[in-house]
Amino acid sequence: MEQNGFQRGGSAYLTDLIARAVARGEREAVARGRWEIDEAVRLPGDFTLILDGCHLRMADGCYANLFVNEHHDTPPGRTAAGTDRNVALIGRNGAVLDGGAYNGLSERNAGRNGLPPIWKNNLVLFTNVDGFTVRGLSCRNFRWWALNFLFCAHGRLTDLDFLANDAAVGGDGRPYRGLRHDRYDEILVKNADGIDLRQGCHDILIENVTGFTEDDSVALTRLDGEMERRFAVEGLTTDLYNVTVRNVATSALCANVRLLSQCAGRFYNVLIDGVTDTSLNSPHMDRGGHGVRIGDARRYGDHLPTADEFFDITVRRVRSRAACVLSLAGEVGDLVLEEIEGFDGAEALPGVPG
Repeated sequence: MEQNGFQRGGSAYLTDLIARAVARGEREAVARGRWEIDEAVRLPGDFTLILDGCHLRMADGCYANLFVNEHHDTPPGRTAAGTDRNVALIGRNGAVLDGGAYNGLSERNAGRNGLPPIWKNNLVLFTNVDGFTVRGLSCRNFRWWALNFLFCAHGRLTDLDFLANDAAVGGDGRPYRGLRHDRYDEILVKNADGIDLRQGCHDILIENVTGFTEDDSVALTRLDGEMERRFAVEGLTTDLYNVTVRNVATSALCANVRLLSQCAGRFYNVLIDGVTDTSLNSPHMDRGGHGVRIGDARRYGDHLPTADEFFDITVRRVRSRAACVLSLAGEVGDLVLEEIEGFDGAEALPGVPG
């Protein structure tokens, strides 16, 4: 049976496809077709799921992730012994992960009146995974952050395209498309990041990121919030380190790349190489807030990092028309900035190498 052009039962189809492959001793399965997803599909360790021209759309009104790792949000998954290893999700021939119609779950109402936590709106949520690949996917209409990783290591996130929901509702109740900072309250789906690395993530490559995100396109963020405490892994570090971000060419209402640390622990050895603002003449948004944003004057946590906690950050080859081409707040040790360029009326910060 179809709904909105998608065949129902996609979660069961994918779960069965994976289970049958594993039962045969195979470590790979190929999925095809247009499917409606109503509950999270669990990806086992030492397994690759290939989406060949697949279009997976979240069911209307559901509160669920599309993909999680096998031991996500289980007691074993909160221990080092329960780490899932070598998980791959590969898109081919225009594969799409689609959030579908917005379900109304937001940071403001999450956990209230029977609603689940906001992270149920991630398309992909991996926790405690060592060795992972997510590649070749188009993520559309995500209902919060598209791809979210906590306590994950040795990963590759490459060739990923984003198209956030750009709907807004005016004061007169009429919907319209195209987001503006001066009408932020009218944006329907807020804080729609592309890729988020959180506590405990390390040795990860993010490369070849394109498209439009309502908030940050790539965010490397260390905060000690409800989500981090929920998925903390006994015996694993909370530090975020050894991350390379290359070739980000996006339109982002907030920041193309964001680095933030506001809890005890370390954030270090990060390379940002190649950030291009593609928002000029975008139908989805006006001028972005930041090209690269390091730190924040706003308090998100109870601990502002010192230069020996937040250090060894290199940012090079940034070209942006954002209000702040590159912004800095707080202490950063061993910060290197190279080839920071503004265009279309934007200027690099005084004193930043051009």
